[in-house]
Amino acid sequence: MSHEQHKPVIGFSCGDLNGIGIELIIKSLADHRILDICTPVVFASNKSINFYRKSLPDINFSYNSTKELSKISHKQVNIVNCWEEEVAITPGTLNETGGKYALISLQYAVKALKEGQIQALVTAPIHKKNIQSAEFNYSGHTPYLKAEFGVEDVVMLMVAENMRVGLVTEHVPVNGIAQHITKENIVRKLRIMHSSLQKDFGIDKPRIAVLGLNPHAGDEGLIGTEEEQIIKPAIKEAKQVHNMLALGPYSADAFFARSSHEKFDAVLAMYHDQGLIPFKSLAIGEGVNYTAGLQAIRTSPDHGTAFDIAGKGTADASSFLAAIFEAVDIIQRRQGYTIARQNPLKKMSARLFANAVDERVEETEG
Repeated sequence: MSHEQHKPVIGFSCGDLNGIGIELIIKSLADHRILDICTPVVFASNKSINFYRKSLPDINFSYNSTKELSKISHKQVNIVNCWEEEVAITPGTLNETGGKYALISLQYAVKALKEGQIQALVTAPIHKKNIQSAEFNYSGHTPYLKAEFGVEDVVMLMVAENMRVGLVTEHVPVNGIAQHITKENIVRKLRIMHSSLQKDFGIDKPRIAVLGLNPHAGDEGLIGTEEEQIIKPAIKEAKQVHNMLALGPYSADAFFARSSHEKFDAVLAMYHDQGLIPFKSLAIGEGVNYTAGLQAIRTSPDHGTAFDIAGKGTADASSFLAAIFEAVDIIQRRQGYTIARQNPLKKMSARLFANAVDERVEETEG
């Protein structure tokens, strides 16, 4: 089997047409070394790619254009044309057009992911307001993917070199958070995280820290009762019934201030800012958003559409590149995990597995 056939096919949704998504795609995929690790397939249109390519004159970006996934090239970046019409692109503008075509791109990409035509999906940022329609009534990519793949639940897991942070609640108004903090929700999120850490990140016995909801983790019930009545029983069930190394609840401020996150494989935060403020402040390397709990693999950068700099050619592609590398790594780790499960005597790590693949490729090509 040739090296080309070994490479995973990675799909890219273009995000809001007026945001920085297509610029990031061009910057990330222009480096031909990316073709050594994957075959990129971008769901957009030639015209939208060319619009942003003109604003990046120093970048040499060539591609294979097709309408059919069966006709992709493994030696080039591929653009699958999801629409033909002329679309007015107005960088930095929040309008109906940006959201409409972001959804078309996402729908094509998710269909390909479901059908196994791509092995992973990297999503460029959407704007949660202008993508709303009869077909997209969700607060973001994560709940949309949960519904599309028909799973009971998923976890928004932020991943960096030195930390992983999962959330019990995602895009929920602060005044509605507490009603979602239930024992069932916490245990379910812990089980998804535990499974993902094993299967997707190659950690046999993951240690997961659970944060409290209230300041000082409730201070023995003085500052709220959720820790005593909900979070502690959830941790106890995770340990005793599901055999997990779950610990806590920890006071969120002290936990991160003391760098306790470095002693754990992942942290489960109760709500968005509790987890994402420390993540974005303390993460080493570039952060990636991973949807844990899907059969499929989906990553994205840890930032939004950045309308303020859209079309200016100044967007930093580091997080987007990290999302590509993470997707490829997770594919390899899953393959290694499957091999280890099939033959426990041969506990191949993902790295060993990747090396074995490389050796087979060399033998074939040699």
